[in-house]
Amino acid sequence: MPSHAPTRTTPDTLWFTRCPVPTATGIAADRRWLADEFAADGIAVRSLQDAAPDVDRQTHYTHALPGLFREGGNVPALWARSRGQETRLIGLTWIEERQAVLVAPDSAVRAAADLRGLRLAVPRHTVAIDFWRAMALRGFEGALASAGLTPDDARLVDVPADGHEGQWAAELAALRRGDVDAVYVKGALAVEAARRAGARVAVELDELPDRTHRVNNGTPRPITVHQRLLDDRPDLVDRFLAVLLRAADWAAGHPGDVARILGAETGAGAEGVAGAYRPGTHRTLHPDLSADRLGLLARQEEALRAHGFLPDPVDVHQWADPEPLRRARLLPTTPEGP
Repeated sequence: MPSHAPTRTTPDTLWFTRCPVPTATGIAADRRWLADEFAADGIAVRSLQDAAPDVDRQTHYTHALPGLFREGGNVPALWARSRGQETRLIGLTWIEERQAVLVAPDSAVRAAADLRGLRLAVPRHTVAIDFWRAMALRGFEGALASAGLTPDDARLVDVPADGHEGQWAAELAALRRGDVDAVYVKGALAVEAARRAGARVAVELDELPDRTHRVNNGTPRPITVHQRLLDDRPDLVDRFLAVLLRAADWAAGHPGDVARILGAETGAGAEGVAGAYRPGTHRTLHPDLSADRLGLLARQEEALRAHGFLPDPVDVHQWADPEPLRRARLLPTTPEGP
């Protein structure tokens, strides 16, 4: 009978990519543990963000690079899978990353219920997958749902975003002009952008008791790998995940170092990092594939499909492969110094 064992082909390079947010991948890259792990195998480990110009950085969204590990937003990951890219979901994190609805300083909006009837900014970018638009739609949906409302109870206003410098620049400019009444923002740079724009926080989604109202591009955040690498060299996938688990363990005991790394990863200053991430974020970087997180991702998939972001359905539970993470947890750990 034919053998179904992996081919054991050793790649020259493993790639990783992550979003500018808290990730175990970012921690491991800063500590150089990914490069060290595979050096003896003669395998280079390279960051897509730091790659030469001849490398297609769009693979951060399309995941068309077979040797790529991706820890980033779920909108591009689900979109790539929906388009037929042969990826597998091998981990999920849930990291509270500040999500807020901003209004003008003199606005009467004080709570989610006050959004009824208002003009909500929804950006439009001419990119393959407009995850910014998806985030705004989902953020407003969550805020409205917390008050028993739906987007039909407000007015969604398209805001062309091309040509604007900086995240949320187009929406905040529309807010200053009075073209819209509210803007959705998230993360470390959002804290600084809101301060620069003089905008006021009207709704803190992180404070909503039901976390289903916070399901968005980064909550939960997937770790994905190409099926080809998983088929050919599952041992490399296991080892990569083991390094991420080790990085998450290390982060749990080094909050100061994690804050420094987050500043570098996000491009935000200390104020932005402190304002975007709750105390204890350094202890929440461990991935899993729990039924709870998979269920939350399934809610996101359903919503994205309803908004037209996904060409075909993605069965989240079939997409997930828990075996690499299970095996990674069994691998011996490398002791670390201080």
